[in-house]
Amino acid sequence: MGSTFAGLNTSFMGLTAARTAVDVAGQNVANANTTGYTRQRVSQSSVASVGKAGILEQPLPTAGGGVTVDAINRLGDKFLDARVRTALSNSGFHATRATAFSNIEKVLNEPSKDGLAAQLSKFWNSWQDLSNNAGKAAGASVVVEQAHVLGAQLADGYRAIDDQWGSTRGTVDAVTAELNNAGRQIAELNDQIRKQAAAGGSTNELVDRRNLLAEHVAETAGGVVVGRSDGGIDVLVGGNPLVSGADFNEVKAVGGTTLGSDVHLEWVKHPGLAIAMDGGELAAHLSLLKPANATGTGGALAESAEAYNRVATTLAATVNDVHRTGSTFEGVTGLDFFGFTPGAPAALGLNVIATGINDIAVGAAGAGNLDGSIADKISQLGVGNLSADGQWNAFVGSIAVTSQGELRQSDLADLSYGNASGAQKAQAGVDLDEESMNLISAQTAYQAAARAMTAMDELLDTLINKTGLVGR
Repeated sequence: MGSTFAGLNTSFMGLTAARTAVDVAGQNVANANTTGYTRQRVSQSSVASVGKAGILEQPLPTAGGGVTVDAINRLGDKFLDARVRTALSNSGFHATRATAFSNIEKVLNEPSKDGLAAQLSKFWNSWQDLSNNAGKAAGASVVVEQAHVLGAQLADGYRAIDDQWGSTRGTVDAVTAELNNAGRQIAELNDQIRKQAAAGGSTNELVDRRNLLAEHVAETAGGVVVGRSDGGIDVLVGGNPLVSGADFNEVKAVGGTTLGSDVHLEWVKHPGLAIAMDGGELAAHLSLLKPANATGTGGALAESAEAYNRVATTLAATVNDVHRTGSTFEGVTGLDFFGFTPGAPAALGLNVIATGINDIAVGAAGAGNLDGSIADKISQLGVGNLSADGQWNAFVGSIAVTSQGELRQSDLADLSYGNASGAQKAQAGVDLDEESMNLISAQTAYQAAARAMTAMDELLDTLINKTGLVGR
């Protein structure tokens, strides 16, 4: 009788284990397309038979006590997860910079018939035409018109770069808010996981959610994830903890909102201490927002705006220097052709002082109204590396080289992420064919355990209710 009741218990344990396996397989199938979900498996072990001693000891072997469910394991790999986070950090950084440089190239619009280089060429050609027709007011009007078009092109380019800087600055605030939100949620999940594990519950789904948030932090701000003994994680950004267990440290974007401002991240609890970003989208945005410097290695946006200012300044200086040496039809000398609006950036403040033939020094003083030597000299000012044209071409070339480099880096980072993500999914992703086999196996085990339990029940019914009835 005792062994029969033990058999019922063994069958019941088999039913329970098989039912758990069916539930887990169903959970995997249901989440096959859930982002961040990691497949799970039931961990089982056999129960040893009860030992016997004394008068109960017997030499006959006895069967084990059935099966027990030890855990529902999450089949993730922390090393693959770390590889994905590193790849996301690099991908976020280079993709952001590649997009920004592509937008800068669109603003520069070089080479093209409508680019600044083409407008500079048209401007110098108008002076050459004027030198050949020194006495014609129409030629002077063309020079003035081309000068206005050139000034407008410089101003439009500068404004477009300024707008891109402002958009990037706004993005920094938005991404910083996302970073804080993700860090806050990770800290809350750390606390929930610790409590759930202490209560003996499953933390698999909570860990999946936390890992997805950790990946978002990596893509946003780089950082490093360090495991804790209580099942939580620490997330370090710039070497300092954004998340430490259940504690979260908020960050904020500091700096002005106008082109040329110095923008960086700081810890709210430690104002004045800039965070040294080591990857992710935020590091890329902040690198783009840096002010220009004397070596030309500042932020790409500020350096682009400075290139427009430099061209405007060089253009005005070189033209005015030659223009002052010439004479107008009325014999006036020492006149400037270009001027600047005080307090405005050079590219925005460049204006044309001359309005027509009477304001333009076409020839040399005393050479007569048909002399076009000064106009001819001005038409040659676009030649040379130090000219406005040379400076602009050098800058456009440097942007093109950097843009191509960032694009290649972005492609390589995407490839690295694709490989890392593929390896992670191969380990943690749900295979429907595999889950179908697991489900069939668990269902078969359930049916077998149920049949064994039915047999035990019928045997007990016969022993209990039919024994002693024979021969009555």
